[in-house]
Amino acid sequence: MKILVIDDEKLLVKGIKFNLENEGYEVDAAYDGAEGLEMIRTGGYDLVLLDLMLPSMSGHEVCARVREFSTVPIIMLTAKDDDSDKIMGFESGADDYLTKPFNMVELKARIRALLRRAGATSRQSRVQNDGEIYINYNSRNAVVNGQEIELTTKEFELLDQLMKTPGRVYSRDAILNLIWGYDYLGDLRTVDVHIRRLREKIEPDPANPIYVMTKWGIGYYFKEQKEGQGKG
Repeated sequence: MKILVIDDEKLLVKGIKFNLENEGYEVDAAYDGAEGLEMIRTGGYDLVLLDLMLPSMSGHEVCARVREFSTVPIIMLTAKDDDSDKIMGFESGADDYLTKPFNMVELKARIRALLRRAGATSRQSRVQNDGEIYINYNSRNAVVNGQEIELTTKEFELLDQLMKTPGRVYSRDAILNLIWGYDYLGDLRTVDVHIRRLREKIEPDPANPIYVMTKWGIGYYFKEQKEGQGKG
């Protein structure tokens, strides 16, 4: 597994490289945003650790640009512990978030979890919603009305979880626990951000969703359709 660390704190990068290489990962490093972006384009990485505050280009901008061409899992690293920064990170397309200083054991656990989920390819495709949406576990994307849709790791897991039980309403807490894990300390708004991003990709009109629905005051669910029923 190849991991790219993009951070201008060379001492921190050295420590991360040492710990991850001892776990058997191949680790490269970039020390500014523009360099890191170019390495992602050409390096074939399995996961990226991306600092928020970078020379030449911010971590938010790097993440947003990466999402134009890749669904590689991204963990955002930052010295800021502000909810707005976390939300911006998820808005840009990050899959997870760690605030500095962080425990190296926790970092390795989050990396393993993201890589495990991104590499879960043993199941076959499943059809939901009268064939309008396909989940493809081999390519880990979705096909909506014949159009292939690229999803990030978290977007894929979120759609998969909702489609497994159409009609069942999941609270934000339940989604956070199922997708991010019971030990995740993130904000509930993380769920709202990912729901919105998912709708922007799969819904004909994200403002009036027909697949991923909101149960006001409770949570979200995938719309259950009766056999033979179109989307209407």
